[in-house]
Amino acid sequence: MPDTPAATTRARVRVPLRFHDGYSVDAELVTFHGLGDGQEHVAVVLGDPAPGSVPLVRLHSECLTGDVFGSARCDCGPQLREAVERIADRGGVLLYLRQEGRGIGLYNKLDAYALQDQGLDTYEANAALGLPEDARDYTAAAQMLAALGIGELDLLSNNPDKAEQLRALGVVVRDRVPTGVFTTAHNVRYLRAKVLQTRHTLPLAELTERNAG
Repeated sequence: MPDTPAATTRARVRVPLRFHDGYSVDAELVTFHGLGDGQEHVAVVLGDPAPGSVPLVRLHSECLTGDVFGSARCDCGPQLREAVERIADRGGVLLYLRQEGRGIGLYNKLDAYALQDQGLDTYEANAALGLPEDARDYTAAAQMLAALGIGELDLLSNNPDKAEQLRALGVVVRDRVPTGVFTTAHNVRYLRAKVLQTRHTLPLAELTERNAG
């Protein structure tokens, strides 16, 4: 891994996961020593990959409003739920990364929400606050993967930047597998902005039609 300090696993613990819709699965949660950004990121190891197969991996950025409170302003909660089941079925890892608000933090994210209520999109709101559109850096994710012995993977993501950053950090991303599309009346503009601003692989025509409706 190019110029990236090594991290090591710190502890592993089995945790039964239970979701509001009744889905349940047992996972192994892994913590780490030596992550470059000093954050408490966690790997959620799910399923049992077939011998010789490439694991399915998702980099999921923490979203208190979506993951915990079920906010309809984003698609984070449904993406997390989908990813856990898909990874468990195939075998792989979900990296739960402490990068609230695309790396700007919870308070700033809520400030950006207030600006979005005034008509700005999610990226314009960040810029109006003097913040980057996307402040996330995936160096720690690459360190976590190396500590887990994962050098090649299929990435469960609609975001090409995640794949590009991992490849630049020496991780072999064999394929980028799209997630589902989870639209609500409250998040269509948010999802459309992700397509237009950061090239997320979502069906733009469908999102435009729903936004118009």
